[in-house]
Amino acid sequence: MDSGTIPGARRTAASLAVAAAVLLAGHSAAQPAKPDSSAADARLVTALRSKVPLNPITLEGDPYRAWREREPPRAPAGTVCGVKFEPDLVHYRLGTFAADEEARAAGFAVTHVGACGTCSTLQDLAVYLERPDLTAPVRHCGILLSDAGSLACIEKLGFSAPCARTWFFNARNTRRECLGVCLASWIMAEPPTRSDGRLNACLQCDEDRSGPVFKATAGRTRRNSGIRSSIPRPDEEVDRVAHDYVPGVDVP
Repeated sequence: MDSGTIPGARRTAASLAVAAAVLLAGHSAAQPAKPDSSAADARLVTALRSKVPLNPITLEGDPYRAWREREPPRAPAGTVCGVKFEPDLVHYRLGTFAADEEARAAGFAVTHVGACGTCSTLQDLAVYLERPDLTAPVRHCGILLSDAGSLACIEKLGFSAPCARTWFFNARNTRRECLGVCLASWIMAEPPTRSDGRLNACLQCDEDRSGPVFKATAGRTRRNSGIRSSIPRPDEEVDRVAHDYVPGVDVP
């Protein structure tokens, strides 16, 4: 056994233990945040969860390994992900189109801007609508030392299996790339954004180091689904998407 690898492994484990202690000490990170029933119409959320995708996009391995030191692809401007329901109004298909008009001509309703990905299902949309704050619960799951425990924790938030895996790999990459800066941010209890509107150092690190691969893999984000989160964002960063296409639910 290489004697030089043991201290390094111990330092990593010690750093993670410190991170866990810091996060678990705070009430907001002590356990996954409960859904906010006021965040979305309960009927819409229930209906979204009852729908079944016929062609969900799967995830075979760690996308951060696949795109290491490479820029992941970006969908051309105007690209949208749409859903089309079967006659039973329960099953549906996902489809990526070059433009909104192309999707609608094919009988698809736009569910988010950009190409479809692992989080494009309506089940995942339900989670985004119901939980304005995913930062704290995913952070809690991400600092667990067991990969299996972290993934199981994220799955309990309600995501589809491929989307949960995408969030898991995102959290693990952020832990690897941003642990030091995030520890400092958490210890100082920094708010998500600074007085000038910029993200705090931890969120910016996650945005820079993990964001591009996550967006390319997940497809759906809250912003490109027209959903505001607990992190203040300028209006121009949130796409306009109306989720009025779900059978059996009237959305104003």
